[in-house]
Amino acid sequence: MESARLIYSKDFLRYRFSEIHPFNNKRLELTLDLIRSLGLLSPEHLMPPRMATDEELALVHTPEYIEVVKRADDGTIPPERLEEYGLHTEDNPVFPGIHQAAALVVGGTLEAAEAVMSGRCTHALNLSGGLHHALRGKASGFCIYNDASVAIAYLRKKYDARVMYIDTDAHHGDGVQWSFYDDPHVMTVSIHETGRYLFPGTGHVYERGTDRGVGTSLNVPLDAFTEDDSWLDAFEQVVPAAVREFCPDVILSQNGCDSHRFDPLTHLSTTMRIYREIPRRVRQLAHEYCDGRWIAVGGGGYDIWRVVPRAWTLLWAELSGQALENCKLPRQWLERWQPESPCSLPEQLMDPEGIFQPIPRRKEITQKNAITVQQVTRFFNQNQACGP
Repeated sequence: MESARLIYSKDFLRYRFSEIHPFNNKRLELTLDLIRSLGLLSPEHLMPPRMATDEELALVHTPEYIEVVKRADDGTIPPERLEEYGLHTEDNPVFPGIHQAAALVVGGTLEAAEAVMSGRCTHALNLSGGLHHALRGKASGFCIYNDASVAIAYLRKKYDARVMYIDTDAHHGDGVQWSFYDDPHVMTVSIHETGRYLFPGTGHVYERGTDRGVGTSLNVPLDAFTEDDSWLDAFEQVVPAAVREFCPDVILSQNGCDSHRFDPLTHLSTTMRIYREIPRRVRQLAHEYCDGRWIAVGGGGYDIWRVVPRAWTLLWAELSGQALENCKLPRQWLERWQPESPCSLPEQLMDPEGIFQPIPRRKEITQKNAITVQQVTRFFNQNQACGP
C-alpha cells in the first residue's frame, strides 16, 4: 500500500455559494462515503487541513484582493466594487465566511504539498482543491483563491522545486497558467475542451509561455464531444514527453472530472475509463521521474451523484496503492444516497460497455484532435532540459 494522505475536514463543506449553485461540495460527502464503504480509507490516511495565512495567499494574490475577500461578506463594500474583483456575480456570489472557507481550501493543498515534500508520505490528495481559475486579483469560475497556484509558489519558494502541473479538467487551467507563464521552473499542461464553446475561452495551442518561460506552457484544446480513445491518445502523446523533457521534482495534478458525458456544464463525451487511466498514468510518471512525489487536487465536476464519487474514488485508490478495476458499488452506499439523488445511481464503479451511443462525428472529431496534438508536439520546446 502506498504512503498516502487524504486531506479532509467537514469544514470544506462551507465552501458553498448557494443551494442552487452548480458548484456543490456535497460531492465531497458522497465521495468520502464511497471510499469508506469500499474499505479504502484508514484513520492513518486522514490529515486535517489548516487555514492558509495572508502571507501564503500573497505568494499569488494581491494584498488588496485578499483584503476585499476578507471584507466581502460584512456589507461594507458596495456590490459594484465587489464585481470589479469578480465577486457578487452569478458565478461567484458572496457567502458568509467566504474568506475562511477559501483560505481553508488553500491550506489543505499546502498541507498536502508539505506532507509530500517533507517525506511524510509519497502521495497526498486534497479533493476540495483544484480551484484553478482564480486570478491574481480576481475571483473567476467558482474559484475565490487559487490553491494550486499558491501551492506551486510555496514549492518554488521553500524547496526551489521544479513543478509539473497537469490539469485534466474540462475547463482550461487558466489561473495556474497565467501565474507561472514566464517561469521556466514550472511547466503547466492542460488538456481541456476547446474554448470556442466553453469558459474561460482560453487554452489555445499558441499559449506557450513568455520570456524565459517560453515552451513551459502546453495546451491541448479538444473538440467538443471528444470520446475516450481520442482523449487518452492526446494525453499519451503529450504528457509523458513533457514530463520526460522537463524532469520535475514533483507533480501536482488537477483532477476535475467534468469531461464525462453526464456532466451538465461541458460538452465532452468521455466515460469513467479516463478517470481510471489518468491517475494510473500520473502515478507511473511520478515514480519514474519524481521519486513518487505526487500532490493531487480535485477540481470541476458537476454531476455530483453519478460521476464525481466514482471518479475521485478511483483517484484515491490509485494514490493509496489500492487500485480498483471494476466492482459493484456497495449496497449500503446506494441505499443511503439514492433517496436524495435526482437520478438513478450507477451500480458499478466503471461505466458498462455500450452505455452511450457513439458520437456521429467521431471520425471528424478524432482527426481534429490529432491535428491539435501534432501542433502541440511540433511546438514543444525541444531545448527544455533536465536540471535546476
